[in-house]
Amino acid sequence: MAYQTRYRSFTITDYLPNGVKWLLIVNVALFVLYDVFPSLAEHMLLLSLVPIMVIRHFAIWQLVTYMFLHGGISHILFNMLALWMFGAVLERDWGTRFFLKYYFLCGIGAGLCDVALNAIMGNWGTHTIGASGAIYGLLMAFGVLYPNQTVLFSFIFPMKAKYMVMIVGAIAFLGALHVNSGVSDIAHLGGMAFGYAYLRGRFLKINLGHWQREYNAWKIRRAKKRFQVYLRKHGSDRDTFVN
Repeated sequence: MAYQTRYRSFTITDYLPNGVKWLLIVNVALFVLYDVFPSLAEHMLLLSLVPIMVIRHFAIWQLVTYMFLHGGISHILFNMLALWMFGAVLERDWGTRFFLKYYFLCGIGAGLCDVALNAIMGNWGTHTIGASGAIYGLLMAFGVLYPNQTVLFSFIFPMKAKYMVMIVGAIAFLGALHVNSGVSDIAHLGGMAFGYAYLRGRFLKINLGHWQREYNAWKIRRAKKRFQVYLRKHGSDRDTFVN
């Protein structure tokens, strides 16, 4: 179904592109499944992020699967709303492939930070679940790419995206200073840090590529000028017609 506005045409997929759509479906489906069948909760522990399982038993799949589990309705509601609000915009601009790559990079990076910190503190048996690390990475990307875009902080207060990112980052940092708060703020910070580092690296790569192309073009222009000078100097020694 397509709609026509005064400025441009758009379809329903503009609001819900494929990457965001399937992430929403999988997250919600798993949440409903575990809620309807409580007996499956035991298997949930195998998919949650547990430092001792990742480090000592090489359960590296948990760095991905933990992102699809949520502990309550408010938990999944906030994450999925943020995924839709910010992820849809990013996916439309980036494309599905790059969007999903960035999303999982932030989520896995957040998981690595969570595992590392808990292992250092000796909390080997903690269980971490939720897509918040990846979501915070999306918030970071939105703030970097659209700093002056007005957004609703906590879905209520309008403010520029760059200020929203500063606030949520500060809240996560302060929360990380409190041990056993019940929220993995280090994962939130990790998702933002990995996202920012990746974007900065990509921008640097783009800039380096631009300057490399400019340098190559300059070398070609210089070679053409030298060749033209050579022809002018030796033109009298050459035949008028050449094959």
